[in-house]
Amino acid sequence: MLLTIDIGNTNISGGIFKGKTLKCQFDIPTRNYKKTELIRKLKTYPKISASIICSVVPKLTATVHHDLKLITKRNVYIIGKDLTVPIVNRYRIPKQVGQDRLVNAYAVKSLYHTPAIVIDSGTAITFDVISKNQAYLGGLIFPGMNMSLNALKEKTALLPQVKLEQPKMLIGQDTKNSMLSGVVFGTAVLCKELAEKIKLLLKKNTQIIGTGGNIYLIKKYSGMKMEINKNLTLIGLRLIYEKKVAGFRKKS
Repeated sequence: MLLTIDIGNTNISGGIFKGKTLKCQFDIPTRNYKKTELIRKLKTYPKISASIICSVVPKLTATVHHDLKLITKRNVYIIGKDLTVPIVNRYRIPKQVGQDRLVNAYAVKSLYHTPAIVIDSGTAITFDVISKNQAYLGGLIFPGMNMSLNALKEKTALLPQVKLEQPKMLIGQDTKNSMLSGVVFGTAVLCKELAEKIKLLLKKNTQIIGTGGNIYLIKKYSGMKMEINKNLTLIGLRLIYEKKVAGFRKKS
C-alpha cells in the first residue's frame, strides 16, 4: 500500500492506495500535528510499502518525513527533493511554484484532456493552467474564503468572526449574512470571470477541474461547468510515484 501525504497550511491530508484504489482518506489539522495522531490514523493500515510527501509548510516537512520513517520503516519520498514532478514548467522562476500546484497539474495532465484550468480552493485559492501541449503555464493566487472572512474580522473594529457556510441570500439582511454573501458570492463570481478570461487566452476547448475543501461553494454559486476531484493532489502523488519509482523499478 502507498501512503500519500499533502501537507497544507490548514490540513495535512493523507491517502492510502492499494493499487489505483483509494482505500482511506484522512485529515489532520496542520496546527495541531502530532506523531501520535498520525500513528492513530495509520494503525489499521500497517502494511505501508512506501510514502510520498508534498508540502507547502517547510517547517513540518522534515518532521513528518522523520515520523513516517519511524512508523512505516519504509522509504519516504519528498516531492521537490527526492522526486521531481514530470511536467514541463513554464514558470519564469520554476522553483517558485508550489509543489502541490505542480502535482495537481500533473494529475490533470494524466487524467483529463488539455488545455485545462485547476481551481484549488483551500487556505488560498490558486488557478493553475495547463496548455494543450500539457505544459504548466502558471496561474493566479488570491485569498481563500476563510482567509477573507478572517481578514474582515481582524482588520475592522465592528465586524464579527463568521464561520464559512452557505449564504442564505444574495442581499444580506444582517452583518453575518452580508459578510457571507460578499465573500462566497464575490469569490465565486471572481473565479468564474477569471476562468472565462483564461479560456479566451487559450482559445481552445478548456476543461475546468476543481479541488480543495471549499470548491463546492465556488461551483454552486458561480454556476461554472466544473469537474470536481476532491482528492486530486493525493491521486497526483500516486501517479508520480508510479511513474518515477514503481515504473523505474520495473524498467530496471
